[in-house]
Amino acid sequence: MSILTEVNTIDTTTPTSTESEAINETTIVSEIKTTFTSEEIQKLLPHRYPFLLVDKIIDYAPGKKAVGVKNVTINEPHFPGHFPARPLMPGVLIVEAMAQVGGIVLTQMSSVEGGLFVFAGIDKVRFRRQVVPGDQLVMTVELLWVKQRRFGKMQGRAEVDGQLACEGELMFSLVN
Repeated sequence: MSILTEVNTIDTTTPTSTESEAINETTIVSEIKTTFTSEEIQKLLPHRYPFLLVDKIIDYAPGKKAVGVKNVTINEPHFPGHFPARPLMPGVLIVEAMAQVGGIVLTQMSSVEGGLFVFAGIDKVRFRRQVVPGDQLVMTVELLWVKQRRFGKMQGRAEVDGQLACEGELMFSLVN
């Protein structure tokens, strides 16, 4: 998301002929948003409780990558059944959380506006560490490519306390 603002150069001293030309010059400054709150995420993604799995975006590079955070809490609806004596965040939800972070990158690309991105494939996903209540899942998702403005592939990593919990390739398709 970019915000463009105009800045007028003003010189209060008596200008020379070269400085006169600079006085009326307009410069465009681009400010890029690099974080998103929960409320801003809900404006970008269609997911809602209990399936919105990203609490905030802490780093965002337009068209390249996003880093999101999911605070894992015991009161989430899947924990009573997965597993009652030892609550573990289901792997499919970790992958879904990474995909939602990737969705932030895709929804902000001007070349692919409109429609809804859905999973088209998941490759090379590996789970390296269990994710449990109390963990903070930090997900980094980088755009690998977009084809025909309808298909995208991303590389995702999810970490807890700097330890790799999950990684894999996520493919998306734009549906109208």
